[in-house]
Amino acid sequence: MAYAIDEKTTVSLGNILQHIRIRSCDVSLPVLLFLHGGPGVCDRHWVLKDQSALAENATMVCWDQRGAGLSYSKNLKEDDLNVWRMVEDAHELVAYLKERFKKRSVYIVGHSWGSLLGTLLAHKYPEDVAAYIGMGQFVSGSENERLSYEFVLKEAKKRGDKKALSDLERIGWPDKGHYKSLDDLMVQRNLMSKYGGEDYGESDGIIKSVLLPILHSPEYSLFDLWKYYKGAFFSLRAMWDEVVDFDLGEIVPELKMPVYLTEGRHDQNTPIPLAEKWFNQLSAPKKEWIWFEKSAHSPIKNEPEEWGRTVKRILSSEEAGK
Repeated sequence: MAYAIDEKTTVSLGNILQHIRIRSCDVSLPVLLFLHGGPGVCDRHWVLKDQSALAENATMVCWDQRGAGLSYSKNLKEDDLNVWRMVEDAHELVAYLKERFKKRSVYIVGHSWGSLLGTLLAHKYPEDVAAYIGMGQFVSGSENERLSYEFVLKEAKKRGDKKALSDLERIGWPDKGHYKSLDDLMVQRNLMSKYGGEDYGESDGIIKSVLLPILHSPEYSLFDLWKYYKGAFFSLRAMWDEVVDFDLGEIVPELKMPVYLTEGRHDQNTPIPLAEKWFNQLSAPKKEWIWFEKSAHSPIKNEPEEWGRTVKRILSSEEAGK
């Protein structure tokens, strides 16, 4: 595939240089900005691998957020990261993209933590966002963690997984979404991944499923892998307690642009009932819920061809309606 632009660059957001990746077959195409999850779990290596065909329909932009991936720096302090600072970074990035590519607004894909970031951006700066596409949609941190723990506990009992039951008893139920430590959170996330709640039908631990694909990607070098690892845990330590306290049901009852949720039927990282309730109550000029039956938390990876076709349809429909 011939690209008109295939670029790695940096842009100053909040007075901090942050890395972005741009790929497009035609710079006149609509801009599609991907907001990765975590916090701190950059996704450009598999977005560009699995969704490269979208460059024929959009100018794809992947952003390593402040403190994550190639935007990690040992000079950053945990106080430099918070949810609303990230919203402002995203707003500044959108302003840069709008000016550079001569657009009135951009399309946003928000995944997991990125879905919280994207929703807050769309709510605060509706003029920035042509349409919002959510995946692994975050809604309520406290209920999210309760339901995700409940899933893992039920699965461990059903499977007779004695070690898992022992580990779950040791870490205990989250208190209003909060575990006693990030180590305890990772115990739950590893079991949730093992039982298919992260990637449908897979049983790798969360670290293995996240880090191994990077080794096979040209997007990050071996040295970058160290930065990625450091940035992921730095970002999580800095922001997780704040993220868990958010509840979109309370603060985002309305969005002023079309909203599309692309949700995996088997998602137990951000359990589906919470997203369904918020979506059903949400006021928006247009809403569409799109199921992916063989996906969990990441339809973009679990069913890449179908997810890509869906986004192409969304872009075509929205652009035709302008």
